[in-house]
Amino acid sequence: MSQLYSMTPKEIVQELDKYIIGQDSAKKSVAIALRNRYRRSLLPEEMREEVTPKNILMMGPTGVGKTEIARRLARLMDAPFVKVEATKFTEVGYVGRDVDSMVRDLVEASIRITKQKRLQEKYAVAEEIAEEKIIEAIIPGHKKPAPKGGVRGPFDFILGGGFQNQQQAPSQIQPEEEEKSDVGLAREHVRQQLKDGLLEDQYIEIEVTESNAALNNLDVGNEGMSVAIGSIFGDMLPQKKKKKKLRVKDARKILREQEAQNLIDMDQVTSEALENAEQNGIIFIDEIDKIASGAGSMRSGADVSREGVQRDILPIVEGSVINTKYGPVKTDHVLFIGAGAFHTAKPTDLIPELQGRFPIRVELENLTKEDFVRILTVPENALLKQHKMLLETEGISVNFTDDAVEEIATMAFLTNEQSENIGARRLHTVMEKLLEDVSFDIPEMETEEVVIDKAYVQQKFEDVVQSVDVDKFIL
Repeated sequence: MSQLYSMTPKEIVQELDKYIIGQDSAKKSVAIALRNRYRRSLLPEEMREEVTPKNILMMGPTGVGKTEIARRLARLMDAPFVKVEATKFTEVGYVGRDVDSMVRDLVEASIRITKQKRLQEKYAVAEEIAEEKIIEAIIPGHKKPAPKGGVRGPFDFILGGGFQNQQQAPSQIQPEEEEKSDVGLAREHVRQQLKDGLLEDQYIEIEVTESNAALNNLDVGNEGMSVAIGSIFGDMLPQKKKKKKLRVKDARKILREQEAQNLIDMDQVTSEALENAEQNGIIFIDEIDKIASGAGSMRSGADVSREGVQRDILPIVEGSVINTKYGPVKTDHVLFIGAGAFHTAKPTDLIPELQGRFPIRVELENLTKEDFVRILTVPENALLKQHKMLLETEGISVNFTDDAVEEIATMAFLTNEQSENIGARRLHTVMEKLLEDVSFDIPEMETEEVVIDKAYVQQKFEDVVQSVDVDKFIL
């Protein structure tokens, strides 16, 4: 959270601008909501509990950036983030407990983030331990020295003729010391070779720990009521170990991960993760308009079902305690972002109690042709950049002229207008169709550069445009 705390709302919007075009009002609202979390953390503890996050309701057609805004926010602040579809709670066999699964998923996401952070902190130490194990595998050391008194075991005493015969003569000790010094020198030599990267492809045999995946999580039939056998029995279940033959570079990764796991305290990770989920978690409820009941006093069966889902979601959004396998989690300070197209339903069709829990309303605008041009070229992960880099992997340089970019944007915009409006996702359809032949012919192509101009775009979409016009006249 430290990176986020140092960012003002304007800086948060600038970060979002790198990936999302337009929708300034939505970006502004979420940036303020995030900044308020920082402000809340500075309050005295009594007042901090009183200040709850202001949940956001995003309204706008599909493909305009609702999900992307929420996803980028979570990545920006490195917060636990979960996206759920509200419609999955209306499926056949639905029971109210299933709604709690969104909180359980959030806790799982938080555990994953917190554990990864702790592992990152331990990697430096784990790297050193892993290197020692690799050296040990290449040049094995001596067996453990005999305990005091010289007796290694009951048979050593009997066969050796008693304690007095266990004492070694100086002449016998000297060769061992010489051998030890030789082993030490060889190990130093190997250590240097490892640092220089000369042994990366050499095969070694290492001992790896097998995780009992089947025992870690045994589902006893009720969602969320799972039994972690490993955590119940603790160290009573011995860890299975097996030997593997691997390249040094692969062995290093496995050993580093294994040693880092041994160094972290999972009780501390769980405690931090639960707090992180409670204080910084974001739950994005998509398709929330699909559970809105139609207006009017007469309710059909489907509307009753949808209203039931709203009433089940309500206590979680209001703030309640949900039991998870890691412990109870309070949802009072989780930020909820609802999103939906609201084509047929309106936000006012939601039950009043749920409406009141989403005080910030943001309407996202339809994308224009100019927005499409910017989506193709401006973001850091712009669609044109992605396709160029994909084809460059096979030695083909693809260049798009300015008028070709304009024409692609026009095609996407017109298709959205004339048929179903699927927003920026239409650009994916257009780009795949446009580069279909180039991608297919690459292995046999003699040229190293392909130029896509306006004429090429028009030629590729000639049939599509024509069929749309014909359909218009027939209908």
